[in-house]
Formats: sequence, C-alpha cells, structure tokens
Amino acid sequence: MPFARKSAKPRPFLNEAGLYDYGVKSLGRAMRSEAELQRLMKNRAEPGERGEAAIAAALLRLRDHGYLDDAAFAEVYARLRQENEKFGVRRVRQDLQQKGIGSELIAETLEARYGQTNEEALAREHLERKRLRKPENEKETARIMRRLVAAGFSTSVIYKILRQWDVPDEALAALDNLEEDSHEQ
Repeated sequence: MPFARKSAKPRPFLNEAGLYDYGVKSLGRAMRSEAELQRLMKNRAEPGERGEAAIAAALLRLRDHGYLDDAAFAEVYARLRQENEKFGVRRVRQDLQQKGIGSELIAETLEARYGQTNEEALAREHLERKRLRKPENEKETARIMRRLVAAGFSTSVIYKILRQWDVPDEALAALDNLEEDSHEQ
C-alpha cells in the first residue's frame, strides 16, 4: 500500500454540504455503517463544536435521503458473509461490532440470518471454499482448527467435523492441551 503524499497546502475543512457530498461519494465506493462514515468525516470536518454539528447535519441528511441505514447495512453484510465467505455467526458478530453497529441490531440481524442455519454444514462449505482437506498430522489438524475458529465456528462443531474425518484422538487431545495452555497465558 503506497503512502499518501503530504501536499504543501493542507486540505480545507468541509462544511455541511461538502460533508454530505463526501458521504455520498464514500457510500458509493463501499457500504459503510453510520459509525464508520462519522469517523471518516471527522478527518475532513472542522475540529470542535462546529465540525461536530456539520457532521451530525450531514449524517441526518444522508439518513433522510435513504443513503445511510445501519439495519440494511447489517443485513446485507451478514448475508454476504454467510453466502459468499461462509463465515460463522461469531465472526460476523465480531465484524459488525467493529463497524460500530449496536448490539441489539446485531442480535436481531444474526437471529434472522443464522437462526435456521446448520452450523456444521456451513463449516463444511467454508472448508470446501478454502480447499482445506483432511489433515494428515497434528500440525495440519491444528491449522484447520485455527482456520475454523477464525471463521467464527464453535469448537463443538469443529471437533465434530474432525472426528468425522477420523482424526486420531491423540491429535484432538493435543489440540485440547494447546487450547488450555493458550488460555492460561
């Protein structure tokens, strides 16, 4: 990623109309939550109370015109992560929290999206999508477990999949020991 050049003259601060245009362009490039857009606008607005008021007015205008809707953002984000990335509910919850979505809205969205989903089937689809095959040794078993945990699947589902792959119990016991050691530190 190249570093941005510092220009000789600093960027002028944007007023409410400029922030509104900046918001529309930013939302045109990528879908964003209200908190993300507010964070981006803070860099372009005048510091202090006047800048905060301009940001609030621009965000209100974006909401009124239908450009900014956290509920729709959360639904689309969760749908895309489930259908395309095959991520589990834990990963999507964490990502939405990082994007500044409220916990009640996250709970509603994930219940609607993942309520009837079979987590084991989704985990198998994730493994297939990532082209991960049956592990041959403890090292590969640990790698697959880490990948599935990072993708947001519960350890019970992960162990169920590994047992169905006939992974030796010694390898699973070694994973339990590794997991306990990492929690103690």
